Amino acid sequence: MSTVRVENITKTYEKGQVVALDNVSFEVKSGELFGLIGPDGAGKTSLFRILTTLLVPDAGKAEVAGLDVVKDLWEIRKLVGYMPGKFSLYQDLSIEENLNFFATVFNTTVEKNYYLIEEIYVQIEPFKHRLAGKLSGGMKQKLALCCALIHEPKVLFLDEPTTGVDPVSRKEFWDMLDRLKAKGITIVVSTPYMDEASRCDRIALIQKGKILELDTLEQIIERHAQNLYAVDADNRYGLMKDLRTNTEIVSAFAFGEVQHVTLPPQMSGESYLKNFLETKGHTGIKVKKVAPTIEDTFIKLMLENQ
Repeated sequence: MSTVRVENITKTYEKGQVVALDNVSFEVKSGELFGLIGPDGAGKTSLFRILTTLLVPDAGKAEVAGLDVVKDLWEIRKLVGYMPGKFSLYQDLSIEENLNFFATVFNTTVEKNYYLIEEIYVQIEPFKHRLAGKLSGGMKQKLALCCALIHEPKVLFLDEPTTGVDPVSRKEFWDMLDRLKAKGITIVVSTPYMDEASRCDRIALIQKGKILELDTLEQIIERHAQNLYAVDADNRYGLMKDLRTNTEIVSAFAFGEVQHVTLPPQMSGESYLKNFLETKGHTGIKVKKVAPTIEDTFIKLMLENQ
């Protein structure tokens, strides 16, 4: 059963000159942790605002919990929790005051739904009298999640919740999402971090308002197999330039300290790349065949959809 259904959604800005969403369609199953993965400007926030009834699409249809996002906006707002990318709570109110305020807005109390936020709230409760504007990034994140959960939503929308947060807090946040999912809450989360894709049941890769691929992480990588090599040499800048001038190479991109180089499937890579780089005068050449990651797959899909 699908809790979120998006059918051919299109959204433009500046009188149609800027396309934010281009005929987007997907479904999110009940109880699923679904990830929308893509860089800044890909259309993630526009899509979240449509699904949370804050923005009206130009074309297409979307439903949340069986309700239409345009016709049934007031009912949907009672059923969803939304954590926008930018911290939007009242910075001049304390942790405790923010939480009580949002509970009151939804005609409930913190005590009634405390079981939903207990594991999160106990981490910030010692600072409950501190103003929200004085909190660290990780604490703001936990407070925002508590406020989004306090009315017991059926669907939780989290727009880039870990952007700008330290690695430890990022891991803690995803661990919290796993526990919320275990309670039966459907979660839709967007992120520009490719490594977070592994924490989702399924993902949709989005770029320039289009869904490039949708499936489990493993199936997406497997479906787009690549003849991929990690290449390094003493002169890394010269290495990058020479690889990108070779017309036999499908693609070459920096990946940490090495270049990830894709070759046609029929080509024997290690000997070819070593010979090519030696003719260019490179020294300290290292070539190793590697398994593609989700980052490599995303780059491949971007090139194919240019």
